[in-house]
Amino acid sequence: MSVPEKKDPSLRKAVKTKATAPRRDAERSRRLILDAALVEFSEKGFAGARVDTIATQAGVSKPMIYNYYGDKDDLYAAALREAYIQIRAGERELHLEDMTPEEAIRTLVSFTLSHFKSKPWFISMLNTENLRGGSTIRKIHDVSEIQSMLLQELKKILERGQIEGVFRRGIDPVDLYITIASLCYFPISNAHTLRVVFKKPVDEDGWLNQRRLDAEEMIIRFLRPDTSE
Repeated sequence: MSVPEKKDPSLRKAVKTKATAPRRDAERSRRLILDAALVEFSEKGFAGARVDTIATQAGVSKPMIYNYYGDKDDLYAAALREAYIQIRAGERELHLEDMTPEEAIRTLVSFTLSHFKSKPWFISMLNTENLRGGSTIRKIHDVSEIQSMLLQELKKILERGQIEGVFRRGIDPVDLYITIASLCYFPISNAHTLRVVFKKPVDEDGWLNQRRLDAEEMIIRFLRPDTSE
């Protein structure tokens, strides 16, 4: 009677490691490429950005970039998509559904301004794309799906606020988010001109924090029911 052959668990582990290592390496390379591309395109615009520089900063070869993403246009599209992916991912980590309606809105406003400030490439990428007439964003097939989770969450927050009587009815989630983004966008995107023209200390945390609090209050007051009637 033959004895069943025992499989060495260390061998199974080694085989699994060999199988998963290439995937991890590919994911890491893709991440490095996207991170470098976001910086390069945001700092130099589409025309000034160079794939050579992105490859150097990412520590990969140009052929690898072309293999993963295609040509410069495709890489720019991937970086632009990634800009939206990251802000939406950050919003999901807030867990707004666990907060009161007013707390959720204030948290979203605060996060939006913080994201714009801590990720300067986000605003630069949007500026670049708008200067290009939005030609690339139209080609990103899932751009609406990327935004949908935030808009669905905002809709639920507004509905909860209406049921609780703290928010008025008739607020469109998309319009609301555009207003929030606008209030948070301008102090960051126009920091250099605001500093010179109005002599404002835009680089000081105290000044920007006050703008954050002001934006939160503006949005909340906009959402509150009209009690004058």
